[in-house]
Amino acid sequence: MKEISSTIKVGEINTLEIARDTDFGFYLVAQDQKEVLLPNAYIIEDEMPIGSAIDVFVYRDSEDRVVAVTKEPYAKLGELGYFTVVDSSKDGAFVNWGLPKDLFVPKSEQKEPLRVGKKYILRVCLDEKTDRVYATQKIGKYFKRDLKSLYPKMKLSAIIIAKTPLGFKVVANNEYEGMIFKDDIFKELKIGQKVDVYIKKIRDDGKLDLSARAIGKDAKSSEAQEAILKEFANSSILPFTSKSDPIEIKKRFGLSKKSFKAALNALIQERKIELLEDAIKIVR
Repeated sequence: MKEISSTIKVGEINTLEIARDTDFGFYLVAQDQKEVLLPNAYIIEDEMPIGSAIDVFVYRDSEDRVVAVTKEPYAKLGELGYFTVVDSSKDGAFVNWGLPKDLFVPKSEQKEPLRVGKKYILRVCLDEKTDRVYATQKIGKYFKRDLKSLYPKMKLSAIIIAKTPLGFKVVANNEYEGMIFKDDIFKELKIGQKVDVYIKKIRDDGKLDLSARAIGKDAKSSEAQEAILKEFANSSILPFTSKSDPIEIKKRFGLSKKSFKAALNALIQERKIELLEDAIKIVR
């Protein structure tokens, strides 16, 4: 059984126990016995028996009640996303973040007036006084400049935030400012896209020079992984495993069996591919 969250946290994924059934939905409970409602619209009774643990996202609905949903937003608390503005008012703007209630961007958190229909890079934040989630365009104040835990060739997850004459500005791991220069771009990139990046240089100004492709020994493994993933373009299942014939592997993927096995194991660990009895399946 999954470990139950110690308490209920707004803006995050919580693992909670289904405690009881009501006319309005299930009440879910954390270790500290705090409860939250999972409305009927999100309940699949055959898959959610009383006493079981489920992962839910918790936020405030249109009536300002703390509720749980089984849907996941485009970005959670502390994360950056690329959001479309769907409405505005004298107090701020509202963006679609994949949930029934739109995410509010206060006027004080906008660098310029946000326009309906346009997309913007925003960070999801929590007002601790009101326990309400909101978004900010002023993402710079959250950047970390202490890079002691980072090292060259380290793999990070990044979101593209701007295009410049030199390349693309990114935010890595939702907290580090960096740049992918033109010479280190090997595929098409666009604003809002999430990509894996690798550290080329840790700069004295607290920023990172990054590459969109693995560096050194890791580059071969990365290229091998891309060769495997490319073959899933027209099918979600491929009749290959680490025990497949080397000639067939070479013919299909252009890889030696050793390189194929190493790349396959890495993709399985990263949960990008699932290993079946006599095949591999991509995780969409």
